[in-house]
Amino acid sequence: MTGTTSTVLTAARAEALFTSQLPTGSRPSLALLETAIRVAVRAHGVRGCAGRVATEYGDHPELAMPRMRWARDVVEQVYLAHRSRPVRPTGGWALVA
Repeated sequence: MTGTTSTVLTAARAEALFTSQLPTGSRPSLALLETAIRVAVRAHGVRGCAGRVATEYGDHPELAMPRMRWARDVVEQVYLAHRSRPVRPTGGWALVA
């Protein structure tokens, strides 16, 4: 995976996590993170997640900034911790592969 692809994938995952029901500040396991991302993408679509993030930044920037910082940190930390492990099949969901 190239750096740009990784960055885009991380951003898409973070946007989906941002729109999820997980509380800001939580530290989900890989399984819970993948489920939250999958549910958000199914509910809103990838572009819909991005749109919801943009709306929140417009309406509530003081809440959106810390939530996105949390989402990005969680995605980076959890996937980095599991990157060196063998990849398991995920049923074709690219955002959680």
